[in-house]
Amino acid sequence: MSAKMRRQHLIRELLSSHEVGSQAQLVQLLAEHSVEVAQATVCRDLVELGVAKMRTAGRTVYAIPATDAPEALRSGTLRRVFSDWVLEVRSSLNLVVLRTPPGSAHVVASAIDRSGNGIEGVVGTVAGDDTLLVVACEELGGRAVAERCRELAGL
Repeated sequence: MSAKMRRQHLIRELLSSHEVGSQAQLVQLLAEHSVEVAQATVCRDLVELGVAKMRTAGRTVYAIPATDAPEALRSGTLRRVFSDWVLEVRSSLNLVVLRTPPGSAHVVASAIDRSGNGIEGVVGTVAGDDTLLVVACEELGGRAVAERCRELAGL
């Protein structure tokens, strides 16, 4: 097993047994298990594992979707991510812009990318800090995708 696979396996175990609220906390937990890693590496691992931040008891913590295939989020998880993190939805032609709290756009982008057909017509996403660009297929257009996003977010 490669070092990356072992590290990601340990990350899954740590997230299952601890309430981890930040990447820095996860880096510290990994170090306690003799795995020295940069926060940027942890960030990439979290994206690859399909990890999203979820609200629990007034606090946000990292959680791995409860599914065997990390590429496929349960529909309830997609709705939960949107309702927790999407603040605004706007569209133009085949583009949709989602606004999130600072540092949260990647959480929503990952949920969209891994949702399969959770949002029909999505070609891809690009995430910044608090803004996410969703590209819709020409046939469906940005307005229809934006409407689905608003529905998921409860806006």
